[in-house]
Amino acid sequence: MSLRRTLLKCCLFNLPLCAGPAQAAGEGYRFSPVNQYGINVTAAYWNPIIAYVSEKSGVPLQLKIGRTSADTTAYVLAQEVEFIFSNHMFSPEREQLGWKVFGRRLTPPVRGQIIVPADSTVTELSQLQGQDVAFAGPEALVAYKFPYAQLLNSKVTVKPVFAGNMDAALVQLFNKKVAAAGVNSQLAEGYARREGKAYRTLWSSGPLHDLALMAASKVPDKDVKAVAKAFNGMHQDPRGREILEKASQQVGLTAEAYFIPSDGAEYSAYRDFYRTAPPNLR
Repeated sequence: MSLRRTLLKCCLFNLPLCAGPAQAAGEGYRFSPVNQYGINVTAAYWNPIIAYVSEKSGVPLQLKIGRTSADTTAYVLAQEVEFIFSNHMFSPEREQLGWKVFGRRLTPPVRGQIIVPADSTVTELSQLQGQDVAFAGPEALVAYKFPYAQLLNSKVTVKPVFAGNMDAALVQLFNKKVAAAGVNSQLAEGYARREGKAYRTLWSSGPLHDLALMAASKVPDKDVKAVAKAFNGMHQDPRGREILEKASQQVGLTAEAYFIPSDGAEYSAYRDFYRTAPPNLR
């Protein structure tokens, strides 16, 4: 397949394609970012970026996302993709799968949080006892596992409602379908800016780095290096910077949200979390 055809295919959002069978040899690689937003917004953010990276690196990439963040991570665990943007691979078991960090998105620190609408009468975690609380999904580390672990440690029993992605969880929160939501602070702030919503934070974790760009161990080193160079140099190229700025506007990120090199050492807080998480965290 020609690079031009691959790039065109990449720029079109097509859900059956995203959920399709493993890609044939010679057609490039699949790139699966965690569903941080709704499907259309996720595609609107990533398609221009991976089209640029494909062209700049000479390594064709194709977006592959599932209907929910758990579905997308299932592709990763089934080895159906070769590049990812995720923080779902830092548990002791998953680190043995050999995924290698080569970059990350430069943003202010993110935090796991439990939030309520600004007009909610709930002022402390104990008031959530027995209530419905929305989460993106069971795979969401910052937006589910960190907040849910805090609830378990606080001995507050809630009924988790998995919405599929962060935007869907926040829709449930502001439509008063649930009492609270576990969130990634970056995504909650972006949603609030886009939708004109206000909320209060009941609990917040310590600071964490944004998600990691990672490559599967089976990808040749030369291809990883070419893709990494394209991602990490994107903000230094006028055209790449323009693409980043427009994509960031789609999701409520600032213009400074670009990609930088990483060897994965910054993600020690995620690894520490798994070592100390409650044993009944599901």
